[in-house]
Amino acid sequence: MPEQPEAKQPPIYRQIAAELRSDIQSGLYRPGQRIPGENKLMEQWGVSRNTARDALAVLREEGLTDTRRGAGVFVRKFNLIPRNAAERLSRKHWGAGRSMWDADLQGRPHAEGVDIRELEAPERIAGPLGVPIGSPVLCRSRVHRVEGRPVQTSASYLPAGLVAGSRIAEQDTGPGGIYARLEELGRAPERFREEVRARMPLGEEAKTLKLASGTPVINIVRVAFDADGVPVEVNEMLLDANSYLLQYDFTS
Repeated sequence: MPEQPEAKQPPIYRQIAAELRSDIQSGLYRPGQRIPGENKLMEQWGVSRNTARDALAVLREEGLTDTRRGAGVFVRKFNLIPRNAAERLSRKHWGAGRSMWDADLQGRPHAEGVDIRELEAPERIAGPLGVPIGSPVLCRSRVHRVEGRPVQTSASYLPAGLVAGSRIAEQDTGPGGIYARLEELGRAPERFREEVRARMPLGEEAKTLKLASGTPVINIVRVAFDADGVPVEVNEMLLDANSYLLQYDFTS
């Protein structure tokens, strides 16, 4: 048999970052604790300052560390986001003009960038939305950041004819978001179905969410139905599994 070529080693700065990441994830370095800085890494690994700096930059870009000028590099403190689907989708939130994120974050800083476009419904959306493949749908795609850290991407798909001319087609949908606007259109969501699965991210997904190597994502697809059981929205969400705690309340 021909000899197999040796696997190419990643650049040394990524090897350093991988070891530090592993130490953080194992709990060797805990939130708020200082990790080795440039001088220590130069000494330990026998590398240049630029290489040590690049290794630390990888962890910072992944949202794992914070740099404090004059003090060093510290493991970032980030409390998990509790996501209770029943609570966040309750009419008492959006019906009162509040965002679903209010139920999750309890005042923690949240920001999102919104991209709005009309497109032809792909098969995976057309089926759940109950429209023919290729039908015009409005897509509102977002990257959600909590305390500056990207934690989720989402894309809401709604029949274009239903929401044309409404604030749902605008950047700012107003108090209560799209569900409050659907109520104004006489198509308020009365029931939801969510399907949840875990998987590894695709390359572009990992880049957008700045995920550490080996971090899975939680893929949630939600369908909202009006009082007649007709779908009015399909929402595809991708959550950083390291940022969330999924909660479920049940009665017997």
